[in-house]
Amino acid sequence: MAVSVRMNPLMEKELELAAKRRGITKSQFIVDAVERALGRKDPYALMMQLKAEEARPEYRVLAKAFKGEELPYDTEKSRTALIARLRAKHGLSAD
Repeated sequence: MAVSVRMNPLMEKELELAAKRRGITKSQFIVDAVERALGRKDPYALMMQLKAEEARPEYRVLAKAFKGEELPYDTEKSRTALIARLRAKHGLSAD
């Protein structure tokens, strides 16, 4: 659904610059602002969700991998397992 918003040129320029700084479109910037105003997007809840994800063991392994301290997983083993799951899902033989 399209919505048209009228605003003074100065505010529109500020909107454009703020959206550009965040690397999003003006429309997405406005949608984010409306979601926060309606209580759909709670920054505190998003932060808590991120902290919970960071506490997961897989995250710590990946964080160490990005620092170059260890490998996150055996890529060939993971690749083989993924291919097997996809073949099974789509009913393909393991040729």
